Amino acid sequence: MELTEQVRRRPDGLLMFAITPPRRTTTPADAQRIADRTLERLAGLDLDALVLYDIDDETDRNPDERPFPYLPTLDPAEFRSRYLTRWQRPVVVYRSAGKYSPAELADWVTAQDPHQVSTVLVGASSGDSAVRTTLGEAQRLCREHAPDLPLGGVAIPERHESRGDEHLRMRRKQAAGVGFFVTQVVYDVGAAKSMVSDYHYACRDDGQQAVPVVFTLSVCGSPKTLEFLEWLGVHVPGWMRNDLHHTDDPLATSFDQCTAIAEDLAQFCTRHQIPYGFNVESVSIRRAEIEASVRLAAHLQARSHAGRHAVP
Repeated sequence: MELTEQVRRRPDGLLMFAITPPRRTTTPADAQRIADRTLERLAGLDLDALVLYDIDDETDRNPDERPFPYLPTLDPAEFRSRYLTRWQRPVVVYRSAGKYSPAELADWVTAQDPHQVSTVLVGASSGDSAVRTTLGEAQRLCREHAPDLPLGGVAIPERHESRGDEHLRMRRKQAAGVGFFVTQVVYDVGAAKSMVSDYHYACRDDGQQAVPVVFTLSVCGSPKTLEFLEWLGVHVPGWMRNDLHHTDDPLATSFDQCTAIAEDLAQFCTRHQIPYGFNVESVSIRRAEIEASVRLAAHLQARSHAGRHAVP
């Protein structure tokens, strides 16, 4: 999937939807039912891609008790090839590079159709993590064995807010072959705008075009989900946390917050001519939150279509 070409056709922003494969202990019959139900939910959406996450433990990054227990999931590539065969649109498959040997990664990238599959390579969650392949090695393997496979990278606004150098990481990843970025869940719109602004101007100063930045949005329907988002490293501004804790309907409140964040980021990126998009996910497995995520994607789709057909 050529995301840069997709952006040229969709200046109003890419739209993706992200899911986590079922637990590794799920039976084949149940895995197929989950896949079928997912495709039914997404049937009405005009998505540019389906994102499949590769979940890791991450307790080495955050020693606090994990709000939701870590349960190993099916490999996202296996989930796609075995259970999502009816999905005909592009797929972005995450690969936690440290979980795989160089040979395993090389074999996988070589076997992919670059018109249907992209990959986001993810590095270790902390410097203490034991890894089989580093992020840099995985990027090199991708360039050598599958130079046409669209390669994505992760961008973290919170890291930019605390260290001020995420845009430099993005530039290094871009130099290593990354053609698009997907952010961590965005609740702090100011941090996201600062990161993408610094990245945009760093590219301009180097005489290069910024690659698409896809902002991840996720609704929050309960204090437990909010706790998990913060455990993952998502910065939730104090006023927003107060709203979610004190409202009678946190799901509706969070939905409104996400739409406001999306509108702010879309206007900012459009004004600065930064290629962008949105990736909608649900960090919770609660049905209400999953269905609210689908409604959020539908809202973003409607916004995009309205902008496309607006009279100048």
